[in-house]
Amino acid sequence: MNESIKRQIIEAIETHEKMIAEFQISSIETVAAAAEAIIKSLKQNGRVYLCGNGGSAADAQHIAGELVGRFERERRPLPALALTTDTSVITSISNDYGCENIFARQVEALVGKGDILWAISTSGSSANVIAAAELAKKKNACVLAFTGKPDSK
Repeated sequence: MNESIKRQIIEAIETHEKMIAEFQISSIETVAAAAEAIIKSLKQNGRVYLCGNGGSAADAQHIAGELVGRFERERRPLPALALTTDTSVITSISNDYGCENIFARQVEALVGKGDILWAISTSGSSANVIAAAELAKKKNACVLAFTGKPDSK
């Protein structure tokens, strides 16, 4: 195998291991609190809505799939919906209200008090994700923001 490729793989593994170790130290309490918020909402008949752009949209869809499907063990399906999946809704909103409203408009229609909006943004500054989060807060939903930067909006 090419030595350059081997070195890149080793560096990627080392970076991943370092990230996991740092995550365990800095974020475990936050993630546990997020899990508790989701559990509380679901126990009170709340729903989980997710949004994000690009790879974060794919993450939102994957998470929704695990909640509705199953993860690790058999259980009842949990009510979750990625706001990134309906191209007719997304393009209609984008056309009529602008791209910055593709998630907020859906939040306005779907999200209620006690629901969860799980907002995912690598940059932490995606205008359409922020708009959805702000509206969800006004509707007394719980907003979980997963970002790639500590100084995110």
